Amino acid sequence: MKKRIFSGAQPTGELHIGNYLGALKNWVKLQDEYDAFYCIVNLHAITVPQDPKVLRKKTLDLARIYLAAGVNPEKSTIFIQSDVAEHAELAWVLNCVARMGELERMTQFKDKSKGNAARASVGLFDYPVLMVSDILLYQTDLVPVGQDQKQHLELTRDLAERFNRDFGETFVIPDPYIPPVGAKILSLKDPSKKMSKSDENLNASIFLLDDADTITRKIKKAVTDSGTDIKFDEERPAVTNLLTIYQLMSGKTSEECEAHFEGKGYGDFKRELAETVVEYMRPFQEKIKEYDDDELSKILKSGAEKAREIASKTLKDVYEKMGIK
Repeated sequence: MKKRIFSGAQPTGELHIGNYLGALKNWVKLQDEYDAFYCIVNLHAITVPQDPKVLRKKTLDLARIYLAAGVNPEKSTIFIQSDVAEHAELAWVLNCVARMGELERMTQFKDKSKGNAARASVGLFDYPVLMVSDILLYQTDLVPVGQDQKQHLELTRDLAERFNRDFGETFVIPDPYIPPVGAKILSLKDPSKKMSKSDENLNASIFLLDDADTITRKIKKAVTDSGTDIKFDEERPAVTNLLTIYQLMSGKTSEECEAHFEGKGYGDFKRELAETVVEYMRPFQEKIKEYDDDELSKILKSGAEKAREIASKTLKDVYEKMGIK
């Protein structure tokens, strides 16, 4: 039997090329090797205030993005988190296994609460446990994660091991899958931080649905480093970030990229990078228009049914071992 992978994204903000290169592109590759479960995690989205109408629309839009990126519903299970009630049920059980100290160490809560933790929702503090539930519910072997999510996977492993120790072997202990290149695409305006869909500076990110003119303008305005050489260099993060994007979208090796731009200036580099990004994203942007609401509804309903079949078995086992049923 194939090993199983699970991953998901929140239907908030606008996905950018960092999400595409660091996550979606790898999801497509992995679905041929693994039993793949890809979720739209709308329950995670409500940890901060959302407009209900916007959330519903973005949930369906994100499903279209999965499909346009190449996630195949005949190979992968695509579903909406809230359509499988077991996610929330297992999260409550795991809340009773997790410890306050573990959650207080989660760095993302500190970042997202922005120093105003007293006014943050309990859900925002507790959402790592729901993430653990998402993963363990499907007896997941492999979780594609970015560097910023490693801490959450460590929590997942800790809670699974603790439950197995206290109640008997129940959960598979998942391992991370971190792509060696492009796992972390940086901001175009501040290469000290990753590209983010929540960045207030819209020029810092290239969004998946940006048109050609917008992409070109953002790349033209992207910051660079001192010096003129266009080479991969940890001491020059801005140029290295742009080269990484070029490498991933052109299919060239790092050596081929450096050789290609040897003796060229930043103007030529940015112009060719913009052309490469526009052409790379064109098929995706055209395909996203192909899925109407009826077809999308059938795909998501079928995915939820398959997900519930596995999730219900896991939850039943958990309840029996805890003496609940």
